[in-house]
Amino acid sequence: MRPVTLVATRLARFDLRRYLIGALLWMPVSVIPLAGGLVLQRLFDQISGQRAASLEQSLWLCAAFVGVEVVRGLVIVVAWSYGVYWWCAAATLLRANALRSILTARGPAATRLPHSPGEAVARFRDDVSDLVNLTDESVPLAGSALFGGAALVIMASIDPVITLVLVVPMIAVGVLSRSLNKVIRRLHRRARVLGAAVTAHIGETFGGVLAIKTAGAEDAVLERLREHNLGRRDAAVKDRLATDMLDTATGATVEISIGLVLLLCASAMRRGDFTVGDLALFTTYVGWLTALPRTIGAILYRLPQGAVATERLTRLMAPYEDAGDLSRGNDVRFNREPPPAVTAPPDRGDALQFLEARGLTVRHGGSGRGVRAVDLRVARGSFTVITGAVGSGKTTLVRALLGLVPLDAGTIAWNGRRVDDPGTFLVPGRAAYASQVPRLFSESLRENLLLGLPADDDRLALALELAAFEEDLAGMPEGMDTLVGPRGVRLSGGQAQRATAARALVRAPELLVVDDLSSALDVETEKLLWDRIADAARDGRGPETLLVVSHRQAALERADQVVVLDRGRVAGHGPLGELLENCPEMRRLWSEERVAEAGERPDPGTPGAGWRGGPGGFP
Repeated sequence: MRPVTLVATRLARFDLRRYLIGALLWMPVSVIPLAGGLVLQRLFDQISGQRAASLEQSLWLCAAFVGVEVVRGLVIVVAWSYGVYWWCAAATLLRANALRSILTARGPAATRLPHSPGEAVARFRDDVSDLVNLTDESVPLAGSALFGGAALVIMASIDPVITLVLVVPMIAVGVLSRSLNKVIRRLHRRARVLGAAVTAHIGETFGGVLAIKTAGAEDAVLERLREHNLGRRDAAVKDRLATDMLDTATGATVEISIGLVLLLCASAMRRGDFTVGDLALFTTYVGWLTALPRTIGAILYRLPQGAVATERLTRLMAPYEDAGDLSRGNDVRFNREPPPAVTAPPDRGDALQFLEARGLTVRHGGSGRGVRAVDLRVARGSFTVITGAVGSGKTTLVRALLGLVPLDAGTIAWNGRRVDDPGTFLVPGRAAYASQVPRLFSESLRENLLLGLPADDDRLALALELAAFEEDLAGMPEGMDTLVGPRGVRLSGGQAQRATAARALVRAPELLVVDDLSSALDVETEKLLWDRIADAARDGRGPETLLVVSHRQAALERADQVVVLDRGRVAGHGPLGELLENCPEMRRLWSEERVAEAGERPDPGTPGAGWRGGPGGFP
C-alpha cells in the first residue's frame, strides 16, 4: 500500500464510528436531490399540460420542492458540525504522532528537524491539512455514487441515448485528472517549500529584531522577504492553476451536458417522447451528477498533494518509523475530560555508579571536524571538566554523550551496561543538561524552569539558590510570574544562562551536565555558582556527579579530573596539577585564561562589581 493511501485509510479507521456517522449524515445531502428532481418533473408536466392537475396540486408540489430543499439544508448543517470534530481529531492525531517522534523516538532529533522553526510550523499546519482533506473527500463519495447510480437509472428509463451522452464528458474529466497527477504533485511540493520559506523568514525576523536593528539590516531583510514572497506567489499561482484547471474542466461538463440535453431532446420533444418535465428532471440531475466526478477529481488531485505531505511529515520522524507510525492511533485525548496530571520522572532503579564512553567519534558533514576516538569515564560523586580551545569539540562531545547528535563510532555504557540510545536513556532523573545557548520560551519564568515538571516551591527555590539567581528574582516585580519574552530577551545574558542551569537543577538529576556557563557570567558570579553546587553535592541537596564544559579557573580548580581536547582528540586527562606539569596544551590554556580572568576582575571598591547579570540586569 502506498504511504499516502495507508495514512488516509488509518485516518478513516482511527475513529471509525465518527467517520461512518459523518458519511451517513452526508449521504442524504447527496441523495435528497433525487426527490427534488422527481417533484420538478411532475410539476412541469402539470404546468405544460402533460398531466391533468389543479392549481392546488401544483402549489402542493411547489411546497414539496421547498420542503425537500429545507430538509437538505438542515442535514448539511448537522453533517458539517459533526464533521468538524472528526477533522480536528484527525489533524491532532497526525500532529501528535509527529511531535511524539521528535521528542521521544530513538536517535537524535536534530538530524531530522527542518532548517528553521518556520518550516516545521508549515509542515504541522499545511501538510497535515492536506492529508486530512484527502481523507475527508472520501466522505461524500458514497452519497455521490448512490445518487449517480439512481439518477442514471431514472434518466435511462426515460431516454437511454441522452443519458449515455451525459456520461461521456464526465469520463473525460477522470482521464484528465489522472494525466495531471504528476504535474500537480511537482507544483504542490514546490509551493509548500517556498511557502515554508516565507514562514521561516518571518519567524526568524521576529526572533532576531535586535540583531537586525543593530546591524542596520532592515532594508535587506525586507528585500529578502519580498524575494521569498515573489517565489512563493509564483509557485502558489501555478499550483492553484493546475487544480483550478481540473475544477474548470469538471464545471465545463455541466454546461456541455446541459447543451447536449437541449440539442438531443428537441427532436424527442417534437415526437412526444420527451416532456417538459423530463427536461426539468434531466437539467436538475445534470448539475448534481457532476458531484461524483467532482469528488473523484478532488481525490485524484489531492492524492499527489497528500503524497507530498506524507513525505514531508515522515521526514520529521525517526529513520525506523514510516507512514504507518505517522497515522497510528494513540492515547491523544479528544474529549472534554481534563487530561491526566503530569507525574514526576520515575525512579529508574539503577543509580549512577559510572558513565563510560569508548572510542566516541562524531564528524560534522564534510568538514571532518568533531571528535575522534574519545574515551571518557565519569564516576559517581566526581567533578569532571572538559576543556580546550574554541572548536576543539567540547560541546560536540557532551552532546554525543547525551545522544543529541548521532555517533559515527563508539559506545556509551551506564554502570557497565551498554546504552544503545542515550537520547532516551540519559534523561531526568538520570541526567539533566544546561546547554551553552539558553533556550527559553516566551512564557513566565516559572513555566520556563518547570516545563510541566510537578515540583513544589521548596524544590524550585533550592534550584534558584544553587544557580545564584535568588537576588535576580528579588529584583523582578512579578517574581516567578515574570514573562521573559521571546527567547528570554527580557533577561540579561547571565540571567538567561543561570535560568537554564536552574531548569536542569530543579530536575534533581544524578548527573548534571553543564556546557560553558562562562560565556555570559563574570568570574565572581561563576565562582559563587560552583561554590553553591559543590556545597549542595557534599550535603546531599544537589547532584553528586557533574560533567562540565569550561575553561574557567573556578571550575578547573574544583575538578577531580580534567579532560583536555585539542582538535577533536584527547590531549590529556587527569587532575589539574598533573596536567599543568605534563600537558603543553593545558599549560597554554591555563596561562591564557589567567590573563583573561585578570582583565575581567572588577575593582573591589566598585559597587555591585561582579554582578553583570544581577538584579539590575532585568529591564
